[in-house]
Amino acid sequence: MSSFIQIPEDAPFSADQRVWLGQFLSNLLAGAAAAAPQASGPAVPVTILWGSQTGNSEGLAKKLVKSLKKGNFEPEVFDMGAYDRGRLPQEKNLLIITSTYGDGEPPDNAAELYNFLLSDSAPRMEGVQFSVLALGDTNYPDFCKCGIDFDNRLEQLGASRFFQRIDSDVDYDGPFKQWSDGVLSVLAPAGAASGNGAAAVVEQAETGYSKKNPFPSGIVANYNLNGAGEKQTHHVSLSLDGSGLEYEVGDALGVYPLNPADVVDELMAALPFNTNTSVPLPDGGEAPLREALISSYDIGNLNKSLIQKWQARSGSPFLRSLVEADDKKAWDDFCWGRDLIDLVIDHPADFTDAEDFVGTLKKLQPRLYSIASSPKAHPGEVHLCVGIVRYNTYGRKRGGICSTFLSDRSNGLKPGVFVHSNKAFRLPENGETPVIMVGPGTGIAPFRAFLEERKISGAKGGNWLFFGNPYQATDFLYSEELTAFQKDGTLQRLDLAWSRDQKEKIYVQNLMVQQGAELWKWFQDGAAFYVCGDASRMAKDVDAALHTVAEQHGGLSKEDAAAWVNQLKKDKRYLRDVY
Repeated sequence: MSSFIQIPEDAPFSADQRVWLGQFLSNLLAGAAAAAPQASGPAVPVTILWGSQTGNSEGLAKKLVKSLKKGNFEPEVFDMGAYDRGRLPQEKNLLIITSTYGDGEPPDNAAELYNFLLSDSAPRMEGVQFSVLALGDTNYPDFCKCGIDFDNRLEQLGASRFFQRIDSDVDYDGPFKQWSDGVLSVLAPAGAASGNGAAAVVEQAETGYSKKNPFPSGIVANYNLNGAGEKQTHHVSLSLDGSGLEYEVGDALGVYPLNPADVVDELMAALPFNTNTSVPLPDGGEAPLREALISSYDIGNLNKSLIQKWQARSGSPFLRSLVEADDKKAWDDFCWGRDLIDLVIDHPADFTDAEDFVGTLKKLQPRLYSIASSPKAHPGEVHLCVGIVRYNTYGRKRGGICSTFLSDRSNGLKPGVFVHSNKAFRLPENGETPVIMVGPGTGIAPFRAFLEERKISGAKGGNWLFFGNPYQATDFLYSEELTAFQKDGTLQRLDLAWSRDQKEKIYVQNLMVQQGAELWKWFQDGAAFYVCGDASRMAKDVDAALHTVAEQHGGLSKEDAAAWVNQLKKDKRYLRDVY
């Protein structure tokens, strides 16, 4: 078997060039054996582990399995939460595909394996070959941290990296192909089918509407769910008529926004080159600069990668010190509350032309929203519950690109949409299973869908919802619907936390602890537990409350309570849709 030649990081090549060159030299040194037809021998074992919060890593893992099955490989694919970690030292070829979410945390299904590998209990892994594909988002400071940690730890434990880790930004199709092609090119001399040479990832052409080909959806309803005040949460109904798109409760809807035209015009007026020109688009083709900035490029987020590129073209002493210091807190402080317009105005940079300028920018990405409707209750439609983000920083009014697009700038337009399947957030197959739902703020979205689905399907299991927001008078989202669900028996319990209606702040996690005895009883009756909303605070506090309930009302020690919660996750009885 050939081994991958790693080009030193200080070599005068980009990361992509180092990967390509390493792959080329590896194949070249393998000589004629790699190019000639290979005799069929014993199938090469390959184990793929995926860690995923919303399903992207799972989808890529399954795509890779299909490719491996075309060659002389024996692939196995596992959800990390269902994988027997005792197998680790015996693995031959281990492939890890994992995302990162929250503050650099592993996905829920990867957490137990992640914590085990990083502990002193982890086994030595000499003889194991591995490679890692890390999914992430450069808008977050801990970009791809989970995948990076897996990669580093496996090496520390003695495993051999046979193909270097690739870190993918939100657009993962290209990096996945680069990684999978590289992995297969190394494994292929031993695992290719006779006469096939190196196995190749076969991209099946997508048909119909999808992320790459979004459906132009008409908005059929769009109104504020809040009462009088500054807070805005919009109920948005979109038509799927003629799209062929189907979804299940628990799925998300991807929405492609447009950037504000007035901000784009301000940008163009401040740019130091002729803006009356066309530029390449991220997915091919070209368009006038103004149109491209409105529809295709991200002008609303600053991140480390962009600032590094910008600093190289700017004479700003401040940006230079920021880049050279490379301090996480300094990065966070500078990027928070600033957009591209701040760089253009406060830290001018030199660009050859418009193409050079857009070359520093990321593609404008779709936003994923938890679907707030059951397709059985609203045929031909999909509903969203969207918190409208508005704030003032550094003397400028700002807002969420997609939320303000839907609330302020979508009149007469048809947003491009697609369905993002989330198999990790499904209702129990058995309708008699009780369901406990915790969804403050816009976290109510999937649970409105759950309740509609449970009602129409005639599910007999009890339903219990914890909902919270600042003020009951103005922030009781879907109050009439929830009250109706109570009256018709669909919703057995509704616990409400209004954090600002009294001197002492009350949140959903406080109500969980208060109702701990009854909660524990529901769990003993087999209830499934769902959480939707903010990952960094609410979801962590809810998790802590769950441990407290197990200790106080289950009589468990801290260690046993933690084991009980982990078992809930393994049994798919503790599911989270957090962001």
